[in-house]
Amino acid sequence: VQLQASGGGLVQAGGSLRLSCAASGRTFGTYDMGWFRQAPGKEREFVAAISWSASRTYYAETVKGRFTISRDNAKNTLYLQMNSLKPEDTAVYSCAAKQRTIAALSNKAKDFDFWGQGTQVTVSS
Repeated sequence: VQLQASGGGLVQAGGSLRLSCAASGRTFGTYDMGWFRQAPGKEREFVAAISWSASRTYYAETVKGRFTISRDNAKNTLYLQMNSLKPEDTAVYSCAAKQRTIAALSNKAKDFDFWGQGTQVTVSS
C-alpha cells in the first residue's frame, strides 16, 4: 500500500488541524493504521493507532483527549483531528500501515510495514 499524508500547516496554539492520509490500492481495510511524529533533534514518537475496522483506537498520553484518529475505508483515507494544539506538538507527522492482527494495537514504529511521507505541523505560541 502507498500512503500520502497531507493537511499540515502553521497554526496558533489552541488551534486545530486535520491531517489526512490517502492510501492507494483496494486493501486499505486490511491494515491497522498509525500516526507518528518527529520533531527536530528528537526521536520519532507514536501518536495514535486505529484498527482495520476502526473498532479500536490507541493514543499516546501526550495527545489523549486532544487528538482523534479515524478512518474511512470506503475512501481509503486515514485522519487525525488535532485540537487544542500546543507548541510541543510541532513535528513532521507521518502515517503508517501494518497488516491487521488480533493482537493489541502497536505503538512501535518497527511494527509498521508501510510509511507515507510526512506533513509538517507547526504550532506557534
